[in-house]
This record gives sequence, structure tokens and C-alpha cells, in this order.
Amino acid sequence: MTSTVATRTAADPGPGSGPGRRDAAAQALLTAIGIGAALVVYLWWSDTGAIIGAAQWITNGARLCGLLAGYTAPVLVLLMSRIPLLDRTLGTDRLARWHAMGGRYMVGLVVSHVMLIIWGYSLTDNSNVVHQTTEIVFHYPDMVKATLGTLLLFGVGAVSARAARRRLRYETWYHLHLATYAAIVLVFFHQLSNGDEFLHDPAARVCWYCLYLGAGAVILCFRFVLPGLAAARHRLRVAEVRTEAPGVVSVYVTGRRLDELAARTRAGQFFRWRFLAPGLAWSANPYSLSAPPGGGYLRITVQERGGHSGALAALRPGTRVLAEGPYGAFTADRRSSPKVLLLAGGVGITPLRALFETLPAAPGELTLVYRAGSEQRVLFRSELESIARARGARLHFLVGARTEIGEPLQTRALLALLPDLREHDVYLCGPQGMVATAREALDTAGVPPRRIHDEAFEL
Repeated sequence: MTSTVATRTAADPGPGSGPGRRDAAAQALLTAIGIGAALVVYLWWSDTGAIIGAAQWITNGARLCGLLAGYTAPVLVLLMSRIPLLDRTLGTDRLARWHAMGGRYMVGLVVSHVMLIIWGYSLTDNSNVVHQTTEIVFHYPDMVKATLGTLLLFGVGAVSARAARRRLRYETWYHLHLATYAAIVLVFFHQLSNGDEFLHDPAARVCWYCLYLGAGAVILCFRFVLPGLAAARHRLRVAEVRTEAPGVVSVYVTGRRLDELAARTRAGQFFRWRFLAPGLAWSANPYSLSAPPGGGYLRITVQERGGHSGALAALRPGTRVLAEGPYGAFTADRRSSPKVLLLAGGVGITPLRALFETLPAAPGELTLVYRAGSEQRVLFRSELESIARARGARLHFLVGARTEIGEPLQTRALLALLPDLREHDVYLCGPQGMVATAREALDTAGVPPRRIHDEAFEL
């Protein structure tokens, strides 16, 4: 199989079509979430009479924290439910950041709720906190389940902390994170059986059920039903595994009706891939397409970084594949200038290689700069050179160890390549350190932050 070079512009809008719409969509979504939180506060306020004494103040603070935590849980689920409209408009990385930030807020609210409710009830009953904790857990309806759910939630929060997350394989963290769903289910019922707001207000109970059941239905639809239907329709299989560089392979996938899949996929997007082979079937890992969809195949290119990525080199032709997606907003929609710089590092070339072939640009206004530690680490050299010739695009390889060539992604070096750098939209993809260095250099060069685009699609 060979990659074809074709400049396709019909599916890609022109400059300026995306950033304003994305920001407006983000503001609208945050406003909707804020309105929901305000309604939860109103629910608490409308059911609260005069507050007299420390015990009542503390207990009502616990009630409010519990309600807000209960509201936050389904909102966080919806943010990561992979609703195509949200994902394409806002981007997986932005939704993931909001989800992670909201998760920290929710854990804080839960901790506050637990501590304040025990303290407030202890003051009310004139008992010590140990006795009151035992009383709440074992004598209040649904509290044993709620306690187990809370402990599960704290466990997920602990493994999701940045320090712990760096020590875990992606697959391990991903499966542990799924325990959040069990925690939400276990905690849900105590809200209705113990919360004054729901005991005295049938309408509030109905709304709470609708919120949680609606979030569950969305998850079921977009993460299970629709991917299952797509799998049955396209019947994807591995066609070939090709070594591109030491520790880097490309996996070519074929199937049925791939023209339909290609029509709704944009260069720069990714899928979550599940290979039905021993040791791989339980993990769905995100990999971006390394070539525009079309020609009867999909291609991903993966560097060995762990058990899942390393095992792809041993895939056999004919292995069944489930591909969930496409996801991500790292596409031509993000651009706001006619001039575009694609800045890649290492295997981060994969989505940029697809964009290099398809992103609309006049001759001389599209530039790809590719940073690699050695000549062996340069991927797709011949493909990139062929695309550059066909499109009249500029192509620069920055190859060599820092000890040999220094840091080539400094402001001065980038301005030497592109004196009008500040007039460009810049798409970044590569290792975290490279992206951070490039962002700093671009900022110093005067490139507006709104024109610097990257997307980290792992949560």
C-alpha cells in the first residue's frame, strides 16, 4: 500500500470559520452548566427555613455541598460522553481539562459534605464524631452503599492525581477510572432517601432522576450503541503492519463502506482503537490518523511506549478492529489566517502529516517543520517531500540531538525559517517538552495564543 497525494479542499472551510464559533460554544456550555448549578442552589434555598445556631449552619452547608456534588457527577459524565457535536466543536482536550478540573471540585465538595454533615449532626445530637459516623453509615437509608461509593470515588481521585497518573500505564489508569460509574450509582440513592429537598418535593425527585438517567442514556448511546452499530457496518480488519522506524509501526486497516467513514472524518482527528487480539481486546487507545482517510484504508502510526502500543507490531492481518470515532477538533477549522505552520516533533508528525496533505493553502503559505532526534526517527520523509512538491509547500527537517545542533525550536531559529511567523496559525504536535518549548518560543515571537493549536487527546 502506498500513500497518495491529493489536495482536497471541499470538506475544509476557509480561514476564520472556526475559532469564534468554538469560543461561543464553550461560553454557551459553561453558561448552561452555571445555570444548572444556580438551580441546585435555589432548590436548597427554597427548602431551607430560618437557620439558627452553629449546628444548623454547618448542617445546611453540608446539604448544599452534597447537592452541588450530586449535580457535578452527571455533568462530568456528560463532558466525557463523546457527544460528536461537543467533541468536534470544543475539542477533546478542552473537554478533558474541564472534566479533570470538575473532578477536583467534586472531590472537594464530597469531602466537605462528609465532614460537615458528621460535624453538624454531632452538634445537634450532642454526640462525638465517631458515634455519629457509625450512626449515619449503618442506620440511615442507603448509607452503606453511599459510603462504599464515596470510598471508590476517593480511590479514583487518588489515582487520577498528576503524580500518580504519571506512574500508571494508560490502560491501567483507564480501567481504574471506570470505577467512577460504579461510585456514582452507589451514591445516587442516598441523595433521594435522605435529602430533604427530594423527600418533600416530588418534582425535584423527577428532575434528579431525569438528570442521572439522561446522562446514563447519553453514555450508553455514544460509547456503546453507536460504536457497536458502526463496527457491524464497517467490519474493520488489520490489512498490514509496516515498520516505519525503530519502535514505530504503521497499522493499515481496511473494511466495508470506508467511503462513508472517510466522509465524516477530518484530517487531524483520531479514533479510539480496540484490536481484538490477545492482550489488546480490553483496551481502546486513542491514535490519530497518519494519512487522510481514503484509498480503501485507514492508517495509524504508533510509537512503542507501553504494553498496548508495543503489541501492535505483532498484529496479524485479518485481526478484527473496533474504531470509535472520529474525535477531536485538531482540524482545519481552527485556523484563522491564510498562512499556516505545522510544527511536529517525533511521532507527533502523524496528525500533521494528514493536515499537510489536505489543509487548504495557497502555494508558499503552508509550512511544515519537523523536529527529530536522528535521521532514523524521521517518519514519512518521502511522503512529505512528495506532498511539498505537489502543493508548493515549504518543508524543513530539524534533525539531530541537542548536544549536536542545540535547541532548534527557539524564537530566533523559528524566525530565521519564517520571518513573518506572527502572521501564521501554528499547529503543534509532539512530546510535552517539545510543545512547551515551542509554545514559549512562539509567544516570544508574538504569535497570538488564539493562533497556536494543539490537542492532547488522552484524558
